[in-house]
Amino acid sequence: MAEELRAKCRISAFVLLAALALGACDRLAPPPVPRGNRVDAERLSQVTKGVQTRGDVLALLGPPTARGTFDEENWYYISGNTQLMPGRYLELRDRVVVAISFDRRGVVQDIRELKPEDGQNVGMVSRETPVPGTERNMLQALFGNIGRPSLSETSTSTMNNPARMGR
Repeated sequence: MAEELRAKCRISAFVLLAALALGACDRLAPPPVPRGNRVDAERLSQVTKGVQTRGDVLALLGPPTARGTFDEENWYYISGNTQLMPGRYLELRDRVVVAISFDRRGVVQDIRELKPEDGQNVGMVSRETPVPGTERNMLQALFGNIGRPSLSETSTSTMNNPARMGR
């Protein structure tokens, strides 16, 4: 009976130590690293629709993290904190995206804060675009260098050999 009680105590002590060790892993993680250009809420409140221009927004908030792909009418201020967790991948936490839209004259038209649920999952495609001429067959591999200029020292022409131009 006493032996059985000691075994249970050892197991419970081991489970307790394992739980404490796993809980301490978060404490061993490096501190979060801020990324991007975080927009201060006070400065963002100073941007008024229909009044401020691109220059005003640039002076208040700084340069955007990204601009519209096909036009300059959309600016995006993207920020977040990344942290490398022990035994895991790099985690993105606390992401904030502020989108500012301008009209053709460069005046602020809309200000939006985008949430994670506003995003869309994009599926990756595993196909590759074929590029002709990149695959060599057996004959090309065997006889591919026949007829090419020689790189030997006896060659007198350096026109086709950039490696020998400095000599």
